Amino acid sequence: MKIAVVILNWNGKKLLEQFLPSVIEFSSEASIYVADNASTDTSIPYLKEHFPTIKIIENKENGGYAQGYNDALKQVKEEVYCLLNSDVEVTDGWLHPIVKLFNSNSSIAAIQPKIKDFKNKTHFEYAGAAGGFIDKFGYPYCRGRIFDTLEEDYGQYNDSIPVFWATGACLFVKADVFNSLGGFDIDFFAHQEEIDLCWRIQNSGYSVYYCGLSTVYHVGGATLSQGSPEKSFLNFRNGLYLLLKNLPTRQLIPIIFFRMMLDGVAGIRFLTKGETAHFKAILRAHFSFYRNLALIYKKRCQPRQNQYFRHFSIVWNYFVMKRRKFSDL
Repeated sequence: MKIAVVILNWNGKKLLEQFLPSVIEFSSEASIYVADNASTDTSIPYLKEHFPTIKIIENKENGGYAQGYNDALKQVKEEVYCLLNSDVEVTDGWLHPIVKLFNSNSSIAAIQPKIKDFKNKTHFEYAGAAGGFIDKFGYPYCRGRIFDTLEEDYGQYNDSIPVFWATGACLFVKADVFNSLGGFDIDFFAHQEEIDLCWRIQNSGYSVYYCGLSTVYHVGGATLSQGSPEKSFLNFRNGLYLLLKNLPTRQLIPIIFFRMMLDGVAGIRFLTKGETAHFKAILRAHFSFYRNLALIYKKRCQPRQNQYFRHFSIVWNYFVMKRRKFSDL
């Protein structure tokens, strides 16, 4: 199985300098690409001087995560894409369990490894942790991470199981499946486009897995910090896009309605904490959703019920019932 590790870069010379050596050291069986999203720093000259064996793909514009990868992957011919954030440190032997899992089941189209925190290596990291799920209102959460609570890793998720979504921080996906689905939805720009892709993968009859025997360490927030209002805008808007595109028809109106009510509660919570920029981000997200509703609705393609879709509210469980760990749900 031929694997292409493709790192999307935008003005990330310092990240490449720090993290690319680990990718090169521990990925001898893979081809390594850096897909540059029209950087204006010295990323490209730096790569050519210090890593002349790395394959460089130069995108004409910064189309964000979604379009950036869609454009770059047209030039990649390997069987499996590993879409790797530029702020990820990989580990010795990280690819072997992934390949073994792909080979064990032909229906598996996407896999993520265990994602741990580069800054606190005993704990899971926000973006992906030990495999992703969503609740009945479309809020994403992970084994090992619910909202801002990160679990310590003591081996409780060393398994390999089917999950609802795999993180875009380190996403292995079969090239033929990715391309047959048209890649990422570029209207997402960034954030939750991987959840949309994984939902479409499952609607097409394939499965998404977590592989607990492969570990990487992710910095997180290298492009947009966790507290960024722009990140809030993208997450709230794209969460609505996600539901409109992929929910079964009979669930569409009631779930989106309740989701928007919960978004309103989140907005009030931001106001009470004095975080007006985040409150405004939610308003912007809803207005953007209204403007693009017809466009996104046209992209619906035979949604069906998914067995890993959780029929409870993670908001209720976390904030009201005070259930902070996946094992408490």
